[in-house]
Amino acid sequence: MITTAQFTYIPLKAAEPRESIDFLLELVAQHDVEVDVNYLSTSVRGETEVVFGLIREMYETMTIEGEEFRFHVELLSPVAEEHEAEEAEG
Repeated sequence: MITTAQFTYIPLKAAEPRESIDFLLELVAQHDVEVDVNYLSTSVRGETEVVFGLIREMYETMTIEGEEFRFHVELLSPVAEEHEAEEAEG
């Protein structure tokens, strides 16, 4: 299954909030997901297990870093991968 998640990370009380955001975007880039970075949010699309693992890793990483933050996540309903859909049709 393929899942799309849109997340918004808001660093609170950070002296350099852009550094925290850039750090997380670098973390996202290390995963096998499609990424669309917008002004206020970032969307990722990939296998459901990978997307959920990424969300957890981001949350845990910023917690370990001692950041105060808000982390909003929106999920779209999953869709079958192309080869799964083709097998179902054929």
